[in-house]
Amino acid sequence: MDVDQEKPSYIALLEVPEDKIEIVPGASADLTSMTFSIKEEDHTLGNALRWCIMQNPQVDFCGYSIPHPSEAKTHIRIQTTESTNAIDTMNKGLDDLKAACHMVRSKFHQRLTEGKYTRSEQ
Repeated sequence: MDVDQEKPSYIALLEVPEDKIEIVPGASADLTSMTFSIKEEDHTLGNALRWCIMQNPQVDFCGYSIPHPSEAKTHIRIQTTESTNAIDTMNKGLDDLKAACHMVRSKFHQRLTEGKYTRSEQ
């Protein structure tokens, strides 16, 4: 693949492309159970997002899978109680994961500026 034709990297984007997350057909009528397909993601996001979503007491089940190794996408299945829907739960999970990443980054930079990380600790 030519360097000019590489797939876009979403790591540094502030806005996620509209088609990054799709709802897989087959959601329940009350929207408490559905599967989301996230393009260009793998176990790294799938497992972390699954963990964040499972921390929500209104979630009965959350799991993720990679449908096929040759497809660059992850499926996240969410089943909630009747008091909320899966879309709101996914949004909360994404927000919670983002907050956790910001906290880890902040603590890392704090430790660096405190001088507690030296070359000998590598």
